[in-house]
Parts: sequence; structure tokens; C-alpha cells
Amino acid sequence: MPEQDAEVATRVISLIRDVVDYPRQGIVFKDITPLLADPAVFSTVVDALAGQFGRVDLVVGIEARGFIFGAPVAAALGVGFVPVRKRGKLPHRTVSTAYALEYGTAEIEMHADGITPGQRVAVIDDVLATGGTAAAACALVEQAGGEVEGLGVLLELGFLDGRSKLLGRDIRPIVTV
Repeated sequence: MPEQDAEVATRVISLIRDVVDYPRQGIVFKDITPLLADPAVFSTVVDALAGQFGRVDLVVGIEARGFIFGAPVAAALGVGFVPVRKRGKLPHRTVSTAYALEYGTAEIEMHADGITPGQRVAVIDDVLATGGTAAAACALVEQAGGEVEGLGVLLELGFLDGRSKLLGRDIRPIVTV
């Protein structure tokens, strides 16, 4: 890792707070709000995420914290932003996909007209954990005819092996723990 990247990673890690037993017993939640409160680091992260992509036509951000990074990445790249949301949250005609959770299933969707076939798409989220939501978001992009150029994330929790659900995908974390 180049020296500047190591410095960014060290600062990012120092600003992510572990919250034990949230949202339930046994989970260590990665709270990014201290990072968001630091304008210099937040800007550096947005620039780093945007800098990982060449030419793309759109950025897709995954609800909810993926919106925080995805929208400014889209602005930095000079392209549009398409939100991927939990089922029932979008006001127009949607396409959706269901995916497995640890206990049960969930469904995400995006507007059916959000992506034009052939568009190159960067998918952005805050954390890659088990990979289910990210895989579902990539599937939605492809269902709409888009081409996933890569998945940019602030933090990859490598010990949860989310990459195993994203085989063949170009995953671009700022920091991996």
C-alpha cells in the first residue's frame, strides 16, 4: 500500500467507532459518524472512492449509508446517482431482488428507469460485511441492463468473507480489517 494510502487507512480506522452488542447481542457495529464529522477525512474518502473508477455513467448507492458516500462520489465523477433502497421506499415503478440474511430474507429495489442498458455503473456502500446486500445490488444493476464496473466501499470486514458472495466482482475497499 502506498504511503498516502496507509495514512488515509490509519486515519479512517481511527475515526470508526466500535459499538458492542448493537443492534443485537454479539454484533460489533462499525459506527462511521465520527468519520463523517471530520470534513477533511470525509472529503479524502470521497476522493479516494471516486479515484478508483475510470469512466462510469452512473453511481449506485446502497441504502442507507451507501447514499452518504455514493452521492458525493457521483458528483465528483460528474455522473448521476441512483439509490438502491429497501422494498417499498421508492415512489415510482421499480425492479427488485430478494436476498438471504442470516435469519430470513430481505428485498431491495431501484427505479426501473434508473439505469439504461449498457451503462457502466460503480456500486458504492460504506461496509462490505457478509456480501448479501452488495451482491443483490449488483444483480439489480445487471437486471436493468447495466454493467457493474466495481464495488467501492469504505470498509471491508474481511473476516466475514463477503467476497465469497461477490466472486468475479472488482471490490475496491479503502480499508480492510
